[in-house]
Amino acid sequence: MASMRITARRGRWQALFVILCLFKLSSVTGQARYSVPEEQAEGSFVGNIARDLGLDVARLISGKARIITKGSRQYVDLNRDKGTLVIKERIDREELCGKTTPCSFSFEVILENPIQLYRVTVEVTDINDNSPSFPKDEINLKIVESAALGTRFTLVSADDPDVGVNDIQKYNLKPSDNFKLEVQSQPNGGTFIEMVLQNPLDREKVETHTLVLIASDGGEPHRSGTVRIHITVLDANDNAPVCSQPVYKADVKENSPEGTVVTTVSANDPDKGVNGEVTYSVPHISKDAKQLFEVNVKTGEIKVAGKLDFEKSKTYQLNVQASDHGGFSDTCKVIIQIMDENDNLPTIQLMSFSNSIAEDSPPGTTIAVLNVDDEDSDGNGVVKCSINSDVPFKIE
Repeated sequence: MASMRITARRGRWQALFVILCLFKLSSVTGQARYSVPEEQAEGSFVGNIARDLGLDVARLISGKARIITKGSRQYVDLNRDKGTLVIKERIDREELCGKTTPCSFSFEVILENPIQLYRVTVEVTDINDNSPSFPKDEINLKIVESAALGTRFTLVSADDPDVGVNDIQKYNLKPSDNFKLEVQSQPNGGTFIEMVLQNPLDREKVETHTLVLIASDGGEPHRSGTVRIHITVLDANDNAPVCSQPVYKADVKENSPEGTVVTTVSANDPDKGVNGEVTYSVPHISKDAKQLFEVNVKTGEIKVAGKLDFEKSKTYQLNVQASDHGGFSDTCKVIIQIMDENDNLPTIQLMSFSNSIAEDSPPGTTIAVLNVDDEDSDGNGVVKCSINSDVPFKIE
């Protein structure tokens, strides 16, 4: 009977000792940061991870060092025998980050016996591998011959997936006999391009004009894209549409279904008949926004046309153009704010786990490494971790 009490007591102490080992989860032991250009060939050198973390190659091998990534893509591979990181698969900066800069991805290097965790961040720098491009090859405008000097005509801007100096740096309009070009930077990083009439048109002398709009980047070598502008000069139309307000602001929840009305823009044209009929369009719109919003040509009503995601973009700006059939137009800005919804579940990833430990392991020994993530933003993305209250384990 006494022997049974001693055995039970020893079992309780062993259980308590194992529990104490869980009280402290080790944090990241060290960090390393590297920078590589995009589009590097497979096997290209990234960095000497062993040297930069102060580890021996033998430790990498004995600790079964391996890379833990958050997603399904692993762009970098670990060469244990050499203690180096190399490119595992092609990295396209535009695919990875879009217009976000600086662009980087992170992963962990984990070793066992004992468990050590290192954070590695790799910045991907841009190369000039994309040319500016316009949504269309041609733009057709109809402009009344009586248009006043200074009349503005909105032009579609080009798109270049590259960033920084490799992005679009300037626009040129050729020839510039009757029109000059004005380019304005937008708060969201885009550009608003207008062609301004600086010399009067005369339909009886010249009925059509052809111009070329050129977008150029600043990379090496320089890349450019063009769009041809065909102008048909019409007889007089006395009035241009005027938007009811220059800026519209609207909020929409990210889980709003397709067809949800965001807002409605309107413009007035004092002209009668066909010259007073106003139509609405968005001549320049990003690829992402084009898939998410649509404008009714006749009513100016803007609706949700795709799946919104607050985590991808919080704000969109649409430059809605109100045009009459005489060639006049006015542009109003529509700023759409996406409201976050708690639509993502926290995810738990077990990165390492010791299912058995020695009975003489000291308190604070790391038993498991977990990665917990929630794609939501702000308060909706805050995650609290806990375990059962009836067991003496602790998570840090």
